[in-house]
Amino acid sequence: MIEIAGPEIDELRELIGQTRAHVRRQQRLGVERLYVAWPERAEGLPEPSPTLTKVRETVGECTRCKLHKDRKHIVFGIGNPKAWLVFVGEAPGADEDEQGEPFVGRAGQLLTRIIEAMKLTREQVYICNIVKCRPPANRNPEPDEIAACEPFLVAQLQAIRPKLICALGTFAAQTLLRTREPISKLRGRFHDYHGILVLPTFHPAYLLRNPHEKKTVWEDMKLLMREYEQLGNTRPLASAPEFS
Repeated sequence: MIEIAGPEIDELRELIGQTRAHVRRQQRLGVERLYVAWPERAEGLPEPSPTLTKVRETVGECTRCKLHKDRKHIVFGIGNPKAWLVFVGEAPGADEDEQGEPFVGRAGQLLTRIIEAMKLTREQVYICNIVKCRPPANRNPEPDEIAACEPFLVAQLQAIRPKLICALGTFAAQTLLRTREPISKLRGRFHDYHGILVLPTFHPAYLLRNPHEKKTVWEDMKLLMREYEQLGNTRPLASAPEFS
């Protein structure tokens, strides 16, 4: 039997206490499942906690899936490399493919209004997608395309180490949370992604087609803002006006 004594036992007790406190906090937020490890690193990707620049260099002119055949630009991501909050969408559209930047079309303009209603700017957060190349005719990304691109998303999140993730839409939420539950069941509460709180909500493109759901999304954003404040942000966010 291995005996632990002195400073080592004190460190172990402190670690156990921190773990218990973390689990209790997750329970209070309604989190039902905790990840215990990051996904395995794909061959060729940088070591854990790389810089975003290094991750982008690794992506290069990616040909890992069929989406590369018709793309104009890889849409990697944009924003603060040390952001507390990351918005993860599904896939680039035509405007994004043209400009090489995520969320610049009509859905992106709505996302910008949401962010600004939270009293933040696009420069303060980070914005990216599950897949980095536009699917033809803006169709949904397919499982093999998501699987090919997900290691790059994992590396991005490891580089940024955000405190909060907002998963925009079904594919973003299901990919991050390893679930087949619909977004309607996942939204409205926090989930765990390797110690990072994830709040799923409807995609801005869905809101363009269903504007009556804007109030639902704003309720989700208020949850996100309250948690953002509790994590140490000093700016008053929770009283921000609803976006339009």
